[in-house]
Amino acid sequence: MTTGTLYGIGTGPGDPELVTRKAWRITSEAGVIAYPAPEGGESFARSIMAEAIRPDAEEIIMAVPMVAGRAPAQAIYDNGAEQIAEHLTAGRDVVVLCEGDPLFYGSFMYILARLRDDFTTRIIPGVTSMTAAAASHNHALVARNDILTVLPGTLDDTVLEQRLAGCDAAVIMKIGRHLPRLKALLRRLGLAGRAFYTSHASLAHEQAVPLVDAPDEAPYFSIIIIYKGDDPWI
Repeated sequence: MTTGTLYGIGTGPGDPELVTRKAWRITSEAGVIAYPAPEGGESFARSIMAEAIRPDAEEIIMAVPMVAGRAPAQAIYDNGAEQIAEHLTAGRDVVVLCEGDPLFYGSFMYILARLRDDFTTRIIPGVTSMTAAAASHNHALVARNDILTVLPGTLDDTVLEQRLAGCDAAVIMKIGRHLPRLKALLRRLGLAGRAFYTSHASLAHEQAVPLVDAPDEAPYFSIIIIYKGDDPWI
């Protein structure tokens, strides 16, 4: 029996108009849609693609608890993968929606790791939040031989300082409650004046300001972009 295809769909940073035509088409044709959502909350990925989802599509919600530790989330992805596998085995294609790009800090990779050895898988890339953030500031990320380093803001200051020392530009992601600490670190390193803050990139309530003007409270999916040198591209 022919099995269905698993699609990992990148939904981009938030603006539905930034979703690729291919991602929109595949989602609009799918009879089964899966996506993660915060426990007790709505899925951001689903909200981006809401107009593309068929009214009769079956939806698999992977409600992930927002708690420390891997075990609770892993159990949710185990269960979600089992439900998805049932549909694939029955010959039905399944679309898994993922904010940004599925393979760039994307939740889809947890489903992919569980199912790719048993089912045909296709991944549709999406616009990443860091490129959307750079666009918000009208500034290149890197050029020519520049080295770009991408860092989770959850790392401790010692590791962040070591990584920042060896790059020409950096993106710090997963900011949230770490923003005051990160602002203090970048001030100490003399990089605060070369850093830019973005939250809700590409959305109507986007905030894109120099880091020195950023609020002390930030959503988890906010970003800091650092340019260590002068613009070399002119």
